[in-house]
Amino acid sequence: MEFNTDYRTERYILDTGWEDLPEKAKTHVQMCGIDLMTALILGSYGNQFKAGQKLARSMGLTGGIAVVGSDTRYNLLGAAIAMGHSSNSFDIDDGYRMICGHPGTSFVAGTLAAAWERDVSYREYLTALSVCYEVTIRWAIAMQDHYRYLHSTGCYGAFGTAAGVGRLLGLDEKQLNNALSVADFHAPMTPVMRSVEYPSMNKDGVPFGALVGTMAVLETLNGTTGKTHILELPEYRQYLDTLGQVCYGTQLYFKPYTCCRWAHQPIRACQDMMREHGFTHRDVEHVKVNTFQSAARLSKIRPHSTDEAQYNIAFPVASALVHGDVTFAQVREEALDDPDVLDMMDRLEFSVDPEMDRQFPDRRLAWIEVTLKNGARLRSKVYDAPGEPEDPELGLDWIVRKFKRITGPMLGGTDQDRLLEMMTRRLDTPVRAVVEQVNAALRHDI
Repeated sequence: MEFNTDYRTERYILDTGWEDLPEKAKTHVQMCGIDLMTALILGSYGNQFKAGQKLARSMGLTGGIAVVGSDTRYNLLGAAIAMGHSSNSFDIDDGYRMICGHPGTSFVAGTLAAAWERDVSYREYLTALSVCYEVTIRWAIAMQDHYRYLHSTGCYGAFGTAAGVGRLLGLDEKQLNNALSVADFHAPMTPVMRSVEYPSMNKDGVPFGALVGTMAVLETLNGTTGKTHILELPEYRQYLDTLGQVCYGTQLYFKPYTCCRWAHQPIRACQDMMREHGFTHRDVEHVKVNTFQSAARLSKIRPHSTDEAQYNIAFPVASALVHGDVTFAQVREEALDDPDVLDMMDRLEFSVDPEMDRQFPDRRLAWIEVTLKNGARLRSKVYDAPGEPEDPELGLDWIVRKFKRITGPMLGGTDQDRLLEMMTRRLDTPVRAVVEQVNAALRHDI
């Protein structure tokens, strides 16, 4: 392999300012900022976050950085570890189709921790997020092609985290190149299809991407050397040619439900058909979900943990039929023994539709057939998941509605509005003030 180190990646990361971003990119990264805060808030109520905090404390990584959802403060590495355990904990974060994973959650923990440490404005934090999306997605596409394997979110999160933390800590281009090389070399494998079939906190491997990316910067600052990263290979230079011109971050999808994206199509189909035909779960005899192969491979077991509930296709679809939605309330540990949901799971069937499978991963499609107890047979149209980049309803208002709906149990309406004001109109607000506002407002009795 022959690498060409010309620092184009590094200069883009370090030199891009808010004023350099197209208006569409500015709007989208504001959407991302709100959506990632939604994920961090929700994740702070989960057992994975408890494990991450316990780990950081046990390693003596306390300090002065506040993390979302905790009274304990950590140093940079401790904060990245803690929030790396929460950002993907409820699977509610953004995604990019062609890398089959979640770029934002992969780097938000380290980037937000570094933004706090350097006491930057929310605008500068958003700018850092924007460049992280652009280089992370490009590196992920190149990495998956280079290794010919679906290494998922935690893998490219190492590179993205090093980019965000390196920018905010003020590395120069040679130092940042070194950090990106270390992150590239040590990025975790994250074989995501294994966790699709055998769900656990392994999931998308986000905590270890946050850890490796943050460590890559700290290693660099303490003398560790590294050379080369995948984007320096000649076959991937094309992705650098479009930096600052093509905004991959404007092609993200956003998730309305707290479960794997591949279950969202039948969930929306169930919701629409129940509204259209006026039936409830008590009227349902059988539902057949026709989908693509990867979705059909999702677990269908009766879950015993929130991770088994999210990386599942039967439990979320059954929850949508019974409760009309899939949010924190449906996938938290206390909800997993709901007898109506468990009964509905037994009424579901999943089948691979060759046409749906042919279009994956460019499109993730599904349709359902419902048989009612009165003998009626109903067939849905073919569904994309809501929140795709082509969805005409997707925009800042869509994200605001999602934020209010998902965080409703944790935040009062006035607090939600105050936070949204900071994250959309008062961009000069310090990141510290935003995090402190979240932590002051969070309810602990849900």
